[in-house]
Amino acid sequence: MQPDVATLRRASVTERIAPQWRLPLAQLALVWAGMFALFAADWAAMAEQWWDSSTYNHILLVPAMLAWLVWQRAPQLAKLTPQAWRPGLVPLTGSLFLWLLGDISGTATASQLGVIAAMQSAVVTLLGPRIAWALLFPLAYGFFLVPLGDELVPALQMITAHITIALTEWSGIPALIDGVFIDTPAGLFEVAEACSGVKFLIAMVALGTLVAHVCFRSWVRRIAFMAVAIALPILANGVRAWGTIYIAQSQGIAFAAGFDHIFYGWIFFALVMAALLALGWRFFDRGVEDDFIDADEIAALRWPTAMERANGNSWPIVAAIAGIALLFVLWSDRARSVEAELPPSIDLPQVEGWQRSGPVQTYPWRPAIAGADQTVIGSYTDVEGRVIDVLYALYGAQEDGREAGAFGEGALPPDTEWRWLSDASAPEGSIGERLQALGTQQRVAQTMFRHGDWTGRSRAQLKLRNMADRLLGTPQPTAMLILSAEDTPTQEAEAVLADFRQSTAPLPEWMDAIAGLD
Repeated sequence: MQPDVATLRRASVTERIAPQWRLPLAQLALVWAGMFALFAADWAAMAEQWWDSSTYNHILLVPAMLAWLVWQRAPQLAKLTPQAWRPGLVPLTGSLFLWLLGDISGTATASQLGVIAAMQSAVVTLLGPRIAWALLFPLAYGFFLVPLGDELVPALQMITAHITIALTEWSGIPALIDGVFIDTPAGLFEVAEACSGVKFLIAMVALGTLVAHVCFRSWVRRIAFMAVAIALPILANGVRAWGTIYIAQSQGIAFAAGFDHIFYGWIFFALVMAALLALGWRFFDRGVEDDFIDADEIAALRWPTAMERANGNSWPIVAAIAGIALLFVLWSDRARSVEAELPPSIDLPQVEGWQRSGPVQTYPWRPAIAGADQTVIGSYTDVEGRVIDVLYALYGAQEDGREAGAFGEGALPPDTEWRWLSDASAPEGSIGERLQALGTQQRVAQTMFRHGDWTGRSRAQLKLRNMADRLLGTPQPTAMLILSAEDTPTQEAEAVLADFRQSTAPLPEWMDAIAGLD
């Protein structure tokens, strides 16, 4: 009787795995499969960003890189013996608590970091600290799976603008800079979010980290290489923006914009990447045939020996991981059901010295508020004819899609002609922003948040307070107030805002009154 071919193939694959590794790997695969199922929504959200956002397209390659990094260590890993380690449940619990905080507050970055860290902690728990040490870099590199970096966009816009204006003036082109806008004889240019270079920087950091590990042994060379990997795309993006302006002076803005999209896309990034590798090539000090780890050296380490006294039976530890994960999922479901009671409707009150009026705007402006449970927008006019626009948004809870001041919401409406120009003066506890449309229309917006007895500008503090509410089951409403006024020949925005705030003082109590909390 001939043996089944598929059975032989399965046996061949199994035989390639060292005997002491077969059960631990099977248990790790089981735990990872369970985590993928429990946290499928987080994995789906990450995968959607990898695929749909050009900023994170490079992450599609990270899983293959991780597999390759582990595969390169496989011959040496086979000489070691994995052992389940009970204390690994501590970082796993901490990772899942981070996921919980992110999940109940709508902070995707925190929940996604928690999921990745939980997967990594499962490796430490089921394979032990000695194996985790051997896999330290692949485990750490796994954090590149989390889509991070959009927070850098405003800072990168300003850096790019300053590099661009310096190069523009150096090349003899007369130019004026105002925030992220650069005015030249050929026209007004904006260093928009898409021109910040964030995608180049994030991808280059991921690539640089991999190259620094694979191609260098010296930590001094690794650090120097990473410094270049960070600085080079930032400087190159400034050159890219300057090149667009320079070409526009002779060929026109339309030609320069087309050239920018064709050449200065991933072709430009490929050239920058090649330049980085060329700069580092002569300094590579790791041989092509060198092992990434030395099993004998790792086996001889003394510090894991003391830790391995806490090794335990693997199956009870697998059961403990499953129980802890399920506990946090149930905790999240319960916490997310906590919402504050809100009034059926809200309206802006009368303000002494001001009258409610219809919007009087030189150029249309409407803040982006998509997830609020209650929203009211109105305008006030004083006896001098000065106008202020007011938006008040009320939330019963904070979660994904319902966040006060979330990315893409607030005073700066996306997909419009309005652009962030610069920070503006604002009272303590408020966010001040100067906005511009069409190169000429300007207004100042001041934003503040209110939650319980706290009033301020910090989105981080707001999230922490909402996390505490949901964890403790003590819901309180969250309010966001945006006051805005145009800068025109007849009114100075900051002065109008200051006078209105004086008329509504104390403003926190005024906000509570709108929500029916007084």
